[in-house]
This record gives sequence, structure tokens and C-alpha cells, in this order.
Amino acid sequence: MSVKKISILGSTGSIGTSTLSICESHPDQFRPVALAAGSNLEVAFEQCVRWRPQVVSISTEALADQLSARLKTAGVSGIEVLHGTAGTVRVATLPDADFVVSAIVGVAGLEATYAAVLAGKTIGLANKECLVAAGDLILEAARIHGVALLPIDSEHNAIHQCLRGGAANEVKQIWLTASGGPFRNTPLAEFEHITPQQALKHPTWVMGQRITIDSATMLNKGLEIIEACRLFNLPPEKVKVTVHPQSTIHSLVEYIDGSILAQISVTDMRLPILYAMAYPERLPSDLTFDMAALSQLDFQQPDFERFPCLRLAYEAAGASQAHCIALNAADEIAVAAFLRGELPFLGIPRTIERVLSLTSSASPASIQEVLTADRHAREQAHEAIRTAAAVVA
Repeated sequence: MSVKKISILGSTGSIGTSTLSICESHPDQFRPVALAAGSNLEVAFEQCVRWRPQVVSISTEALADQLSARLKTAGVSGIEVLHGTAGTVRVATLPDADFVVSAIVGVAGLEATYAAVLAGKTIGLANKECLVAAGDLILEAARIHGVALLPIDSEHNAIHQCLRGGAANEVKQIWLTASGGPFRNTPLAEFEHITPQQALKHPTWVMGQRITIDSATMLNKGLEIIEACRLFNLPPEKVKVTVHPQSTIHSLVEYIDGSILAQISVTDMRLPILYAMAYPERLPSDLTFDMAALSQLDFQQPDFERFPCLRLAYEAAGASQAHCIALNAADEIAVAAFLRGELPFLGIPRTIERVLSLTSSASPASIQEVLTADRHAREQAHEAIRTAAAVVA
């Protein structure tokens, strides 16, 4: 296998740094050539010094000026320093890049990911919001341009691996596993008083704040349901969720003959990233699994009363693309308000449900229409939160 040249959207986040760790471990296989670094100037500078990419993009013009100055002082030359959406799109479409890791959280990475598809790049997709908000557009573009979308999310990556065991028409249904988060066994009466500090203590994974709260509400699993419908061309009723607290089985595929294939591995995001980057080959790694961890495997049906966000996600998946956009946008606003102490924990699903009730069925015809719908849903979420606060006051 020749060296794959990698562009990373979200290079300073957990997926981005894990991707660079894989490049470090497999220098004869992967080399990063372009980085989109968000607003973390310090880490972006360190990555530029270490990897000497052709292009780096950072969030603002001011930060780009600072980064350029620091690189010049350090004697690092030959790196094109850009900023904003245009810079991120440049990273995503760099002609030399063979593979693009899409790991910018939220719809912020949507335009760049879509541009990468139009440029014919193979995509390692860690940004579930891209397919939630613009799945129809991205998948159609991928089909036209012959682009492979390889999931990096551990659950969808697991499904992708299990689907290699049979043909699409042999699949009965798929099962996404969920840890159940920190409140799997918390009495419902206590949900109204859950604090951000409690919700940020995930039992299995170390993740960013929004995705950790989404795991606590199980909205994260809801977004994964929508993503799975898009990625694997399945209706919502064929995408099931099972609560599996051990998180050792990452997902399962059930075939029409009754066979069920499960993917089991360590809970380390480097493995699904490596799988996607090396696909269709497999590369050796030190990410070995301790079989003793299989001594206990528990599975439970998810409780929709305890986790109404899961029900709302199924409803959005069955309604329209506009409802999926609204689900994600309203959640992002509601989670931010919860983390600021402006909204109770159960205010998150209440806000989402209010915004979904105001959403009309539609299929945006362009990325700009997706972004417009996203902005509108955010405004409705802000209004719903203000109205709820006024009622409480």
C-alpha cells in the first residue's frame, strides 16, 4: 500500500489527534498534508511544527495572522495558512489529499465535507451531523462522484465491518449498541434535577461536552439512527438500539437466516479510524482486546420514557430531512443552555419536541438551504427556551 495523504477536518479535537497518532504509528502508510484546526492556536502550531502540512486552516483571520507569525519565528516555512470556511474547504479539497477525515463537530464541517465529496475524495466520516442534516445531498453527490463514505463513529464502523459478511438484501436489521450513559438506572423522579456536572460523567467514553450530554440523553444514539439509515440505506424500523453497558460489542448486524454478526474491540477510537484509513485492507496494530471482558454481556431494551430524545429521533427520521435538521439544531442550542445552567436536563427534549412541532416536511435542495433551515431551527430553539424560562419565572 502506497502512502495515503490525509487531510484532517478538526485536527485539534480527539478524532483529529487520534488520526495523527495513527500517522505517527504508521509513517510508511499515512502522511497528513492538510489540517483544519478550529480555534486551538497552541495545538495547531505544534501540529504544524511536527507535521509540516502543505495547508493549515484556523477559525479566524486574527488567529491565522498569529499562527503565521509564530511559524515564521520558529523558522517553519512553506505552509499555506488560511482561515474560516474557505480555509476549511481548501483543506478538504487539496488536490494532493487522498483521504479526508471529517471530524469537525456540528454543522460547521458540513460545507467542507460536501466540497470534499464533490472533489472525489474518500471520506472518513466522524461528523454524524453531516448525514443527519444533509444526508440526501451528500449521498447523492457521493453516488455521482463515486466517493466512498467510510464511517469512523464506533457503532457505524462496526456495522460497516459486519456488513462485509453478507449482501445488502440478506440484512434483516441492524443493532446499534448504547452504553445507556450515566443515568441508565437513575429514578425518573430525579431527572429534573440532574446537573451538568453529573451529566458530563460518562461511564465508558471520554468525549467532548456536547456529545457527552447527548449520550446522557441518548440523543447521540438518535443521531446515529438517522446516520445509519442514510449510510446503509435502511428505513428507521430496521435500525434498532440495544443498551449494552459494557460497550464491548460496538454493534451487530442480523441477517435473514437468523445469523447475527457482532464487532468486538477495545473502546479506543484509533481502531475505527485505522480501519477507515486502511480500507479495504487491514493493518496490524497494538489495539488488542482482552477476552476476559466478555465474561458478562448485558443487553436491555431502551426506555423511551426515560430517554424521550430517542423517540424524537425515530420520529424525525421517519418524517423528513427538515425534521432531522431541526432535531440536531435544537439539541445543540438546548445542550448549550443546559451546560450554562439556563435549562433543566429534561428541558433538552422539551425544547427539541417544541421545535419539531413547528417544522414542516421538506427536503433542502442545496447545502445553503440546509444551513438556512439549521439557522431557523436554532432561532426557534432559542425562542422555546426563552418562553419556558418566562413561564418558570
